[in-house]
Amino acid sequence: MTARELARPRRLRPGDRVAVVATSGPVVPERLDAGLDVLRGWDLDPVLAPHARGTDPVLPYLAADDAARARDFQQAWCDPSVAAVLCARGGFGAQRVIDLLDWEALRAAGPKVLVGFSDVTPLQRAVGHRLGLASLYGPVVAGEVFVKDDPTQEHLRRTLFAPETARVLTCAGARTLVPGTARGVTVGGCCALLAASIGTPEAEPAPDGGILVLEDVGERPYRLDRILTQLLRSGWLDGVAGVVLGSWRDCGPYDAVRDVLLDRLGGLGVPVVEELGFGHGDSSLTVPLGLPAVLDADAATLTMEIPALS
Repeated sequence: MTARELARPRRLRPGDRVAVVATSGPVVPERLDAGLDVLRGWDLDPVLAPHARGTDPVLPYLAADDAARARDFQQAWCDPSVAAVLCARGGFGAQRVIDLLDWEALRAAGPKVLVGFSDVTPLQRAVGHRLGLASLYGPVVAGEVFVKDDPTQEHLRRTLFAPETARVLTCAGARTLVPGTARGVTVGGCCALLAASIGTPEAEPAPDGGILVLEDVGERPYRLDRILTQLLRSGWLDGVAGVVLGSWRDCGPYDAVRDVLLDRLGGLGVPVVEELGFGHGDSSLTVPLGLPAVLDADAATLTMEIPALS
């Protein structure tokens, strides 16, 4: 199935109420407080989901049990006063809540902005697949990079409030891995989570004709090889039009990572740009998912054809 363009939620306006939800792991309280202060500085009204500061007593790598995390997300999305749902952090656990959500109720609630990355990938895929909505692969509210890096904050702010000013994505370190240009709808997210979604409804549609967005953290080169090989062997990468690579923090020496990326993705015969500056790096761009874009690997740019939000 060809990657399709998704509907855009509306842009944010000063005074908007936004919900902060922990769909995955527990947060560092001080970082969450700092992230909330950033949002208030943008003249937003952030409200915390009931379990946003929690830790599950049985599985402490989760912010709460699955039912509670699903309920937090559901209530935030279905609240008519909430304009956006911002994820508090990644970690692990978003996959566990997807089948507990009432997707008909979410659809009836209308479009909302969803912001997150890393473990939020399968939830973003589900929102795209089941609700037909684009989302933003961007920093989490309690993430270290969000609370400490001004360019990360500013790019997300512009994407939320003035998305026409954030259509061209690039950074000083971006480089051509495989030359060429391509047009397609942006799809993807965290490499390991995409591979872990194979066989689930969220694996569809595959990025046929789309611009694949990939990054990850803490995966050694041989593990990245395994992840990418699974994506290749499953046929999920068949027909991809281009590839945009972000950060690979704690994945080993970049030369070794680069060798794996070129070995596994170079054979696709499509343009590939590396180190575009999104994901788990020291600074992070916000990448719209589900919208048409042009990848110019020679210029190391990804240009959104329309603003991320309406």
